[in-house]
Amino acid sequence: MSWQAYVDSNLVGTGRVTEAAILGKAGGVWAKSSKITISPEEQKAITAAFTNKAAVQASGFRVANQKYFFLSSDTYGDDPSLIVVQGKKGGDGAVLAQTKQAILVVTYAFPQTAQDAGMIVTTLGSYLAGLNY
Repeated sequence: MSWQAYVDSNLVGTGRVTEAAILGKAGGVWAKSSKITISPEEQKAITAAFTNKAAVQASGFRVANQKYFFLSSDTYGDDPSLIVVQGKKGGDGAVLAQTKQAILVVTYAFPQTAQDAGMIVTTLGSYLAGLNY
């Protein structure tokens, strides 16, 4: 399956997230939905959110020029390389998930929920981590 197909089918296609992108940990956008734009500066900051937890806790993070307040950062399941960061902006939010080689980025808008978006992201993140991505 192509990276774009993961965005179209496994993320946005679920109806539980509004926009999505898959970034490479080493940089670059591998795939994205049509309405999301993540600047190079945001890509660097999103990547840093997984290594500098104190900074993201203090300042939050940005996705598509929207600032999200930090909610949580945790490993998921038995794989310590799968780290999930959640942020909130009013009734909307964003979920970031780092796998071995990729970073999944999704946004959701009310009435979509953090739980639904988180479940979608962690399911795909676990799958990709299991494939060594």
